[in-house]
Amino acid sequence: MPLAAELPPGLELDSGNTAWVLMAAALVLFMTPGLAFFYGGMVRSKNLLGMLMQNFFAMGLLGVLWVLVAFSLAFGAFGDGGFIGNLDFVGFKDVVTSTVTLGDPDGLFLSLSIPFVLFAAYQMTFAIITPALITGSTADRLKFSAYVVFIAVWLVLVYAPVAHWVFAGGWLAERGSFDFAGGAVVHINAGAAGLALALLLGRRKGWPETPMPPHSLPLTLLGTGMLWFGWAGFNAGSALAADGIAAQALFNTFIAASAAMLGWLLVERIKDGHATTLGAASGAVAGLVAITPCAGFVGGLSPIIIGFVAGALCFLALGIKRRFKFDDSLDVVAVHLVGGLFGSIALGLFAEDAINPAIPDGMLLGGGSDLFVEQVIAAVAVLAFSLVMSLAIGKVIDLVIGLRVSDEDETVGLDLSQHAEQAYNVG
Repeated sequence: MPLAAELPPGLELDSGNTAWVLMAAALVLFMTPGLAFFYGGMVRSKNLLGMLMQNFFAMGLLGVLWVLVAFSLAFGAFGDGGFIGNLDFVGFKDVVTSTVTLGDPDGLFLSLSIPFVLFAAYQMTFAIITPALITGSTADRLKFSAYVVFIAVWLVLVYAPVAHWVFAGGWLAERGSFDFAGGAVVHINAGAAGLALALLLGRRKGWPETPMPPHSLPLTLLGTGMLWFGWAGFNAGSALAADGIAAQALFNTFIAASAAMLGWLLVERIKDGHATTLGAASGAVAGLVAITPCAGFVGGLSPIIIGFVAGALCFLALGIKRRFKFDDSLDVVAVHLVGGLFGSIALGLFAEDAINPAIPDGMLLGGGSDLFVEQVIAAVAVLAFSLVMSLAIGKVIDLVIGLRVSDEDETVGLDLSQHAEQAYNVG
């Protein structure tokens, strides 16, 4: 999300920008049900409702927590170069009446042409889908009660600080790193947390010896389409205006996903001898992940290059869990962590000042190595913080109430054992 370096004179609320961000917020919220179907199709049928419930429940719990405390911790003390926000906006205090300019005019600040409450609502949709992404790594074996506690604590102790570092003029933004729409805040952050929980939970019963194929690839492809559609709001909406940067971000988002699908399928065809529908879906999502930090900062052929490389790289990253024998059920590490890392670092190579004057040129465009170095520092910092904090939060929950369902409940499936329901009632 671009931060201003100079306050524009006489900035007023703009109805066109407001209308676009209203629509973008709805699009991003639509992504969470899309994620539910994307993941839901990949689990076994006995765990479908368990996956859908975890994602839908995030919209309820995290929305309320965002209003109560998390928004203030993320965006309070805007532009302070610090670690976490303050309590100025607890309970949405003064959010409706707050100024459209946040931060210090002598430092980093954000100058808005949309209502501040809309900015808060838009950011809420990011705060909802980010913890929901983690569910792909824990599929088939995480207790619902443990999930509830984890995402609540994680939103406050992990997501809010990282959002402050990057989106709210915290220490990483002050150093000079950029993240247009959440490569670090969303994808590296969630990917590292997914890795932490996969390590704490251990392997699913029978994995990897027992095949556990997706039960409904049509659901996964439906979810992919919903995600791809909603990602227009995720990336182009992050311009916070209906302008040329939003248009560039929208185009980059689409074309990077297209190129990533091709990159994934090409490597899959060469390596495994066939191109799969699951590969097409996963490749498109990998491209969407990788272009997210770059969306409003690159142009020309860069989104095609970033997308294609991300698709191929994320497919090859599937081997990480086999090599180290940890059970990341639906490949959150390969797609979101690796894709987010690549996209965040690639920004240091491909950024163009001509596309967005808020950012210097990347290394491949003659801008030197400073931006590249800052992108690496930011990516590593978010990865390390999220991994360590997620391990700590998960371990405490495991000691208090337990993370994993019993062997019997895992055999029966999460639908019946956690929710007393079945997705498919046959006969």
